[in-house]
Amino acid sequence: MTHASRSGLLPIVAAIALFADCAAVAATAPPIDFIRSATPHENLFAIAFTGQQLVAVGSAGAILKSEDSGVTWKTEVPVPTSLALLGVAITETRTIAVGQKGLIVVRGANESSWTSARSGTTNRLFSVGLNRQGEAVAVGAFGTVLKSTDGGASWSELSPAWKAYMEDGVEPHLYVADVTEDGVITIAGEFGLILHSSTGGASWTLAHKGDESLFALHVREDGTGFAVGQSGTVLRTSDRGATWVALERISTANLLGVHSTSGGHVVVTGMRDMLESGDDGHSWKHIVTSETTTSWYSGVGQADSAGPILIVGHAGQIGRVRP
Repeated sequence: MTHASRSGLLPIVAAIALFADCAAVAATAPPIDFIRSATPHENLFAIAFTGQQLVAVGSAGAILKSEDSGVTWKTEVPVPTSLALLGVAITETRTIAVGQKGLIVVRGANESSWTSARSGTTNRLFSVGLNRQGEAVAVGAFGTVLKSTDGGASWSELSPAWKAYMEDGVEPHLYVADVTEDGVITIAGEFGLILHSSTGGASWTLAHKGDESLFALHVREDGTGFAVGQSGTVLRTSDRGATWVALERISTANLLGVHSTSGGHVVVTGMRDMLESGDDGHSWKHIVTSETTTSWYSGVGQADSAGPILIVGHAGQIGRVRP
C-alpha cells in the first residue's frame, strides 16, 4: 500500500478538521463541566500532566498551563511557533511539545522561554513521551521515530526496520509514543500496530497488529491499560501492554484519546462520541451532551490520583468529567 493510497486513513488532524464546525443539538443532563472555551479555530489537541501541573497544546502554537490541577489556566505569551502543536509531555523539570513540519519545542522548569530543537525531519509529529531521566521519544508520519536522551535538546533517528513488521516495508503513520520511568518505549499507530522496546530502541517486540489505526494508549502502573482508535476500536491489556484483547465495540466513531484511573474509571474521547466505563472496561456507556455528540475531543488526562479527568478539544475547550 503506497503512502498516497493511505492519505485518507487519518492523518488525525485532517480528520479532526472535518468536525470542527458542527452544529449543536439539545443536551441531556451533562456529566461534563466545561471550564474553558475559545473561538472555533482555537483547537486543543493534547494534554499532559505531572502532579498538579498540566499543559495543553493546540493550533497556531497555543500552549496553556495550569498549576492547580486544572482549576485555572494561563495561556503562554508569546507562543513559540505559529504551527500547530499536536503532542506534549511534561515532567517536573521539562516540557516537550511536537507538531507540524517536524517541529519540537522544549522548555525547562526554570527557563523563561521555549527553545526549538532540531528534529532532523519535516514529517508531522503527533506524539511525544518523556520520563524523569530525560529520555524522550517522538513519533509521526511515515514511520518517523525520534529519540532524545537529554530532555529533548537533541534528537536522533530511531525508526524500526519496518520490513520486519510491515508488508513491503510500508512505513506506518505513528500516533502514540510513551516512555516509562524504567525506559521501556511503546509506539503505536496505523494498522493497529503496537511495538515495545526495553532496549532503548535497539530491538522491538510486536505486541499487536490489526486493521484499524490506533490513536491513543494509556497503561497504568498496575499494568491495566487501554488503546483506542478507528471505527470504535478499544483494546485492553492487563500485563503492561505485552498482550492486547479487542473489546466489543459500542461505537463506530474514531476514538482519539483514553485515560483510566486506578479505581477503574475510564474515559475515551472521540469524534461525535465519548465513552465511559466505571469498571475498567467491562461495561461502557456513552457520555451524551450537545457537545460530545456533535464535535470532537482528543486529549484526556488527570492531574493527580485524586483529581478529575480532564478533556481538551475543539474551540479550545477544556472540560472536567464527573466520575
